[in-house]
Amino acid sequence: MQKIAMQTPLVEMDGDEMTRVLWRWIKEILIEPFVDLKTEYYDLGLENRNKTEDKVTCLAAEATKKYGVAVKCATITPNAQRVEEYGLKEMWKSPNGTIRRILDGTVFRSPIIVKGITPYVGGWKSPITIARHAYGDIYNAVEERCGKGEKAYLVICKDGKEIKRSLVHGFDNGAGIVQSVHNTEDSIKAFARSCFSFALEQKLPVWFGAKDTVSKIYDHRFKDIFNEIYSNEFKKDFETAAIYYMYTLIDDVVARVMRSEGGILWVCKNYDGDVMSDMVATAYGSLGLMSSVLVSPDNKYEYEAAHGTVTRHYYNHLKGEETSTNPIATIWAWTGALKKRGELDGNKTLSAFAERLEAASLKTVESGFMTGDLIPLFNAEGITPQKLSSKKFLEKIAENL
Repeated sequence: MQKIAMQTPLVEMDGDEMTRVLWRWIKEILIEPFVDLKTEYYDLGLENRNKTEDKVTCLAAEATKKYGVAVKCATITPNAQRVEEYGLKEMWKSPNGTIRRILDGTVFRSPIIVKGITPYVGGWKSPITIARHAYGDIYNAVEERCGKGEKAYLVICKDGKEIKRSLVHGFDNGAGIVQSVHNTEDSIKAFARSCFSFALEQKLPVWFGAKDTVSKIYDHRFKDIFNEIYSNEFKKDFETAAIYYMYTLIDDVVARVMRSEGGILWVCKNYDGDVMSDMVATAYGSLGLMSSVLVSPDNKYEYEAAHGTVTRHYYNHLKGEETSTNPIATIWAWTGALKKRGELDGNKTLSAFAERLEAASLKTVESGFMTGDLIPLFNAEGITPQKLSSKKFLEKIAENL
């Protein structure tokens, strides 16, 4: 057959461990036989990040600004054990955090609904989409250890002169730790506009929760900026679309979400979104059933799998053992990027292919063929689920495609 042409390349960011293996198989089995795939390739595997002193991550983010659409494999964020294992020059920062900082984007994560896999929360009838602020907080924090007798201050300077000083803590009775986080009003405004625009596009009500009763400056500023932008720029459009915006404390949002039927955009600060997106994904079935896209204020898109690199399966793979690793979230990263590339280029054939690939993936699971993680979750009358290895599962999807 004649392969589907692409006018503009995707930015392709390769990753680590088992997801790197799945990445290659997905391209070979599901995409390259049908699409004349054009990508600008960046190897974000940990060894290459170490070799380039993490410059490759910045180059990939800048390329995303240039081409507008990227697709990213899961990557390792190293800890002390990984530094030793890989012989790293230093404990490199999260590549996701670096890319989010450069693009100043918002991460939208939504469960992939599969017939036969019922959410653990019985009342959830529709997907809950998480909007995660992708800048600041602990991901751009400055941290130090403090010794006994030392004092930590928050110092504000302007033009080289100190204008404010606040005592954080005096460590008179023993050693401790200290952390400083920050955010910018421009980033919070971009976050708010991205969330409200996405909600209008998807016709979803917006729930935002923070802890302004405790964080009376930091979190309260988030609350105020969201209220200002909603009232001044989006309120009329929301009323026309018959959707609404609600702010309340995050603990109240969590309680409301558990009682809800879903069908909302849950807006979270950076750390909250990191945690809650995993909770929502698992409650709907699996971390392997979660789509994720980073959207910048100037509409640049980076699609990725929401889960990690599946280390345990990778070590089994290195031993020559077959693994049954769920590739669906990684497939959705590719299909999301291909659909958006097709949309931006006016290439309807490319977008239609990506939609067919998603449909074939869902059909494969719904007809009883799946990876091992989904079998305990699957409950469809008259169908006995069959466990397939990672590669056999991809080949079954190709057959349905």
